[in-house]
Amino acid sequence: MLSGARRLCPVLPLEFHAGRIRHGSGVPHASHPQTLYEQLSRQAILTVKAEHVATFLGHKITAQLAQEIGSQFTTRIEGTCVKHRFSKSSIKIYDKFGLVLRIETTTNDVSAFKHYRKVEHRHGPATRALAPVRKTIYSLKDLREILLSCNRRYLEYLSSLDDFSAGIRALDRLTQPRPLKGRNLKGLNFFSRAEQTLLAALQRPGFNIAGLRRADLLPLLGLSSPATLSRQLARLRHLGVIKRVLGTYRYYLTRAGRAAIAAGRRLTEHTIIPALA
Repeated sequence: MLSGARRLCPVLPLEFHAGRIRHGSGVPHASHPQTLYEQLSRQAILTVKAEHVATFLGHKITAQLAQEIGSQFTTRIEGTCVKHRFSKSSIKIYDKFGLVLRIETTTNDVSAFKHYRKVEHRHGPATRALAPVRKTIYSLKDLREILLSCNRRYLEYLSSLDDFSAGIRALDRLTQPRPLKGRNLKGLNFFSRAEQTLLAALQRPGFNIAGLRRADLLPLLGLSSPATLSRQLARLRHLGVIKRVLGTYRYYLTRAGRAAIAAGRRLTEHTIIPALA
């Protein structure tokens, strides 16, 4: 979903607030940031499990684990926020006024993270070993890299999610009215009986090979007059549902039109009608 997963921009220093340490990273501006974030937040709150949260923050879930793990979705003045918690640490993604995506890892206990450092022993010389991070100024460099790695792991997970933003834009193009020569062109209405009949006729298998003409549709639509059908075909062509073969009056369904008609009929026949029965 996020093609910019490898272009994570770290926000300069670590931030300290009353014993809490936070490190944030920004995602570069996308062409449709609001649509992208809506997809990210919806899928993040539904798909992220406890083991994912532990992995993001560099931990493992074991049988002896006695830490609270959870996720929450909140709406604020600045925008919406998805937050995942693991004990005293958390990672979240939120949008700033619908313009910037920001990922932050926050912890109230730096010793929950480990790094290689010099370890003093009661008996024997000091050695370098994997040990909990100390809350000292000498740990800041390693701590910054640890928290940035948490941000990267979360962003890599988000980048693996399916991207439906192109489908949302295509649906808007097909269903929203648009101006044409001084008047509004009506979008598709998948729940209108007349619209369903017309779209079902366009979907006939034979038209995929030879294309379709107005004369081919007239017997299938019954009461529609030739003039009315001509206006409907022109409307569907401007909406991007069908395309005309150059120099002829023969039409083919576009890729978006074929997918939209199939999805609309499947939704109506297999979900809405059974639910209302």
